[in-house]
Amino acid sequence: MQGKIIKGIAGFYYVHVAGAGVYECKAKGIFRKQKIKPLVGDNVAIDILDEAEKKGNINDILPRKNELIRPAVANVDQALVIFAITRPSPNFNLLDRFLITMERQGVETIICFNKKDIAQDSEIEQLQDIYRKCGYRIVFTSTVDGVGLDKLKELMEDRTTVVAGPSGVGKSSIINILQPKAGMETGGLSEKIERGKHTTRHSEIINIEGNTYIMDTPGFSSLALLDFTKEELRDYFIEFEEYEPACRFQGCSHINEPDCGVKAALEAGDISRTRYSNYVEMYNELKDQRRY
Repeated sequence: MQGKIIKGIAGFYYVHVAGAGVYECKAKGIFRKQKIKPLVGDNVAIDILDEAEKKGNINDILPRKNELIRPAVANVDQALVIFAITRPSPNFNLLDRFLITMERQGVETIICFNKKDIAQDSEIEQLQDIYRKCGYRIVFTSTVDGVGLDKLKELMEDRTTVVAGPSGVGKSSIINILQPKAGMETGGLSEKIERGKHTTRHSEIINIEGNTYIMDTPGFSSLALLDFTKEELRDYFIEFEEYEPACRFQGCSHINEPDCGVKAALEAGDISRTRYSNYVEMYNELKDQRRY
């Protein structure tokens, strides 16, 4: 029997089999020996141990379309990253790190800015100015009045979308509206520190309807830059590419070199200062990383 892992907790994997329900399964020891870990989103073959109790064993993991490292999920079509427009204000450095993480894994990303109902027009315009220039799809939403949620649903239709974002931005509330049966716990926002309580503690796949799935992942507060060099970083700031032919030096880092096309575009207002500042900060972080 074949199904899809929709949740994994403490060594147990919950496998949804169409028309039959959800089975609580353990993975056979051979996977540990092969150093293969089943992931949420995996399509698997299972042996039924107890039909009445819905218990089984995973005996095979079917070939993966892809495998993300962070969040650790498989068979993803696209990513949706959710930040609040305000309360809390978006952490642009964290958002850019997430976009880089997805770019490196070859996954298209939609950016959702939530809480439009309490945002100023100037805040919305700033976000549009920063991220539309990069070519990312942006949706502004409100879970209070439903603005933007139909557009979001349309972008997710017939696809498996991994949803991520820091706590307190309304991620669980959006998922509850898209799929009321999800019944997700929504956390209150701490007024003192303006950060949400972590309400999602494991990755989980939820069927919206038909072939539309969302993978909810734990809220994140930091993302390390791993496994690539400072020289590669510029490749993940996709708006730089247009201006790089104007750089005097091949392999220009766009920081200290003279006659730099990217810096000229920055001065002309064609590249966001916020994005460029994040690039410089990450470049220096990678430069300072010790190599062992």
